[in-house]
Amino acid sequence: MSPYRSDILAGKRILVTGGGTGLGKEMAVGFAAHGAHVAICGRREAVLAEACTEIAARSGGTAEYRIVNIRDAEAVDAMIADLWHGGPLTGLVNNAGANFIAPTESISHRAYDAVRATVMDGSFYATLSCGKRWIADGLPGAVVSNLVTWVWSGSAFVVPCAMAKTAIHAMTMSLAAEWGPKGIRLNAVAPGPFPTENAWEKLNPIPGSSVGATQSGTVPLRRYGQMDELRNLMIFLMMDGCQYVNGATIPIDGGHRLTAHSTFAELSEMSQTDWAAAREAIRASQEKERQGRG
Repeated sequence: MSPYRSDILAGKRILVTGGGTGLGKEMAVGFAAHGAHVAICGRREAVLAEACTEIAARSGGTAEYRIVNIRDAEAVDAMIADLWHGGPLTGLVNNAGANFIAPTESISHRAYDAVRATVMDGSFYATLSCGKRWIADGLPGAVVSNLVTWVWSGSAFVVPCAMAKTAIHAMTMSLAAEWGPKGIRLNAVAPGPFPTENAWEKLNPIPGSSVGATQSGTVPLRRYGQMDELRNLMIFLMMDGCQYVNGATIPIDGGHRLTAHSTFAELSEMSQTDWAAAREAIRASQEKERQGRG
C-alpha cells in the first residue's frame, strides 16, 4: 500500500534502465501509479512492449520503451536525446544489471566484461547523458541507482557484480558533491532479498535451494522484502519533498546486512558437483531469458 497521493509525481518523466523485468518493472509501476510518465529501456523489444502494457494496466499511468544496448555509450546518449524530444527527463533510475554466482577463478574475462559493462559502464553512460543535459539547460534532476548491500561488505562468489556496484556507490557520492550545486541529486538504494524471476534463478540455481544472501530466515525480520516497500522508497527519492537527501545509499533489507548473512560467503561449502549443477541451471535460465520468456 502506498502512503503517497496518487499525483505526487505528476509532471515527472523518469527513465528506468532494465525496466522490462524484475525490480525495474516494479519500480516503473510505482512511478506510473503516482503520476509520472515512465520510460523503460533494454535490448529485447518483445519483453519491453509487454512490460509497458503491464505497467500501464497495473498503474493506470503511461509508459513507453526504447531498445538500447546499455553498454554502448553512443547508443545510450542517442536514446536519451530521443526521449528528451518529448520533454526533459526529471529522473533516472540506474537499474540495468547482470549477475550470477560462480567461483571467481572460473569466471572468463568475457563474463567479467559483461557484468562490468552492464552495471558500471551502463550506469555511468546513462547518468552522464542525463547530467550533461540537465546542466546545459539549467534544470534540476534526480538519479537513483539500484545497488546491493555488498557495497559495504563485498561478497564472495559474485565478485564482478560487487566490484561494479561498489563503483556506482562511489559515483553516487562523488557526483552528489560535484553536481549538487547545480540542483542535481544522486542517491542509491541497496535492496536485500526481493525475489524476482530469472535474477533469483541465477542466485539460487539449484532447484529448491535458497542460499546465502537470498535466505529469508537470516533476515532479522524473517521475511523477504515486499515490492510496495521498495516502490515507496523509490517514490520518496524521486518526489519534490525530499530534495535535501543527496549522496545517500539507503539499505532496504530488513536489517540483513547486520547479521553477517547478507553475502554468498557460505557457498564455499558447495562441492564441485554442486557447482556443476549450478552452472547448468544458470545456462538454462540464460537461455530462457534469451528466448524472451523471462
